[in-house]
Amino acid sequence: MWLGIDLGTSGVKTVIIDDGGVVHAQNTVSLTVQRPHRHWSEQDPDQWWEATKVAIGGLPQTLRQQVRGIGLSGQMHGAVLLNQNDKPVRPAILWNDGRSALQCNDLDDMAQNHTGNRAMPGFTAPKLTWVRENEPEFFAATKTVLLPKDYIRFLLTGEKISDMSDASGSLWLDVAARRWSAEMLEATGMSESQMPALAEGSQVAGTLRQYVADELGLPIVPVAGGGGDQAAGAIGAGVTEPGDAFLSLGTSGVIFAATAKFEQNPANGLHAFCHALPGRWHVMTVMLSAAACLDWVTRLAGFSSVENALQAAENSNVSNDHIPLFLPYLSGERTPHNDPAAKGVFFGLTHETGPAELVQSVLEGVAFGLSDGLQAMPSRPAELSVIGGGARSSYWAQLLANILQTPLIYRDGSSVGPANGAARLAQLAVTNSPVEAVCTKPAVQAQYAPQPYSKERQQTFRSLYPILQSSFGEL
Repeated sequence: MWLGIDLGTSGVKTVIIDDGGVVHAQNTVSLTVQRPHRHWSEQDPDQWWEATKVAIGGLPQTLRQQVRGIGLSGQMHGAVLLNQNDKPVRPAILWNDGRSALQCNDLDDMAQNHTGNRAMPGFTAPKLTWVRENEPEFFAATKTVLLPKDYIRFLLTGEKISDMSDASGSLWLDVAARRWSAEMLEATGMSESQMPALAEGSQVAGTLRQYVADELGLPIVPVAGGGGDQAAGAIGAGVTEPGDAFLSLGTSGVIFAATAKFEQNPANGLHAFCHALPGRWHVMTVMLSAAACLDWVTRLAGFSSVENALQAAENSNVSNDHIPLFLPYLSGERTPHNDPAAKGVFFGLTHETGPAELVQSVLEGVAFGLSDGLQAMPSRPAELSVIGGGARSSYWAQLLANILQTPLIYRDGSSVGPANGAARLAQLAVTNSPVEAVCTKPAVQAQYAPQPYSKERQQTFRSLYPILQSSFGEL
């Protein structure tokens, strides 16, 4: 048995799979996000650890005792600042935090030259520049910076190690060379001594400590390097070979395509990162609010659950002429705009617009945003596997296929996502099995072929952001 742990934004997920990838148990423990100021998004790292212990402890004891290895995945880009006693000096600054926009301006040219990626507020390096300029006492106290999942690794194993895929999103990694960039570290006032060691996602990167194993009811087993949530999700979905691609509908929305080499296109906000496997890379488009928009409109429109909101949208008989267009920028946006100050907008409200139509508008707007990202990719995937909690609606699935004009494939175990991939990385690390034997594509559950959709609505959607941005800027 193999244990996967995924530290997400909204919760910690754990899963136990067998050698064939069959899921035997899974568990989720919720997390909360703190937003003390505009553009801020933070979490308490100690809350992660408590939730991780509960999420593991909720799995059957008989299965826990059979675990041979552990894999980790997690939300990317977060900054966990540890002092000389290895304690967090402040709350972790998350991937969807926009406070470092000004610092990105100074880092952008160097980032593109040395990492192949644009400097965006979500990335880790600009966050540390912000801390240096605004919280100098915390910056001075920082001995080590860890990414979220690697803080969990440290508590599990005592080792300060990150994997290549997660480290790619720090903006400190020379992604092509798979090593820390001395130039980017110097530009942010950091040194390599403050960085974790680097490992591939399918390599052993620590061993469970005795007292932790006793507390969690686990054997003393190796812990794999693991991966950032999207790279681990790709492993779980079997997206490992060039041309393989998936769409993730979690809090954020991601289109991920595996590549055989480093391919960069920073001008359009494309992320070019290492994969969680040696000698492989990927390109990725990211919109900051995807399923999070659906959760938001469910509350806004007064529905008791997301399921009820989706059903109401599906049952609505109002024509598109009376459905407003929605810009899904509730947390700013990355691909293609790289604008942390971008705002969400409903445009075209009428007397016929009711709660169901607001939900329809949001579903469509998220799909339009994902389509913008798809256009930034160097080549268009032939199909997209779908993972993530937001992927559970057949109505939304067909709408996405129509707007993206790409076939969507839903596979068994898609709701497990990154945790499943993390468990598979543990299996690779411990057994040294061939990638193709472990990272198989799950069986197909459903397929959605694209149907024609209004090009006029999509064109109007794309025209709204530049008009509003040039007229109003940051409100």
